[in-house]
Amino acid sequence: MNALEVKHLYFKYENDWVLEDINFSLKDKEFMAIIGPNGGGKTTLLKIILGFLKPTKGEVLIYNKNPLENRHLIGYVPQYTNFSLDVPITVFDIVLQGRIKKGKFFYSKEDKKIALETLERLNLLEFKDRKIKDLSGGQRQKVLIARALATNPKILIMDEPTSAIDMKGQKEILNLIESLKITRVVVSHDIKILLRKVDKIAYIHKKAVVHEGPKLNIPKDVHFCEIELIDFLKVENVGTDTK
Repeated sequence: MNALEVKHLYFKYENDWVLEDINFSLKDKEFMAIIGPNGGGKTTLLKIILGFLKPTKGEVLIYNKNPLENRHLIGYVPQYTNFSLDVPITVFDIVLQGRIKKGKFFYSKEDKKIALETLERLNLLEFKDRKIKDLSGGQRQKVLIARALATNPKILIMDEPTSAIDMKGQKEILNLIESLKITRVVVSHDIKILLRKVDKIAYIHKKAVVHEGPKLNIPKDVHFCEIELIDFLKVENVGTDTK
């Protein structure tokens, strides 16, 4: 059974088609990077996978069910830049939010235990009582990942997890994402993500071109030309899926 399937997906706002005939699938624990230009439909695709939007045509399946039925299996990490730093909330409180469920009005001992274990797993336990506004950009992003992981998801979806973060923080976040043993979908403008062990790459610009993860012999810590990398993908066209 696939963790995620997108089948002949179409979506339009009023009379404008945003997505046309998108097709791809991910097996359990695979890692997909979604890239593409602004306005190409990446965010719309995420919203459909998360169940926030309904396809105009086609379908999305999360472990063989529609997203609304299996939304509890998905952890979502928004851009930390969308998080208000004016709220005086601690790291521990934010991670506990991952344990919120519909109709639930208090946190159990088990919830607090899982939140602490998740912080420890991500090497964030020392920041437990710190205010989120007092952390670096990379640390804040790791806290939002911890909140998503506290739900014990089978799929983790991340929107621009390295945006507006310094180089050190970017490396830490990418190392963390690569190490996770669950299905991961990352939308990113940072083409360095393609140097990671991604299983699939989806280039979304209304339609989709899906590649198997390229086998690139480029060290992660060196400078490289992004245009050359894009050209490599175009020439190799490995595993392209344009159904």
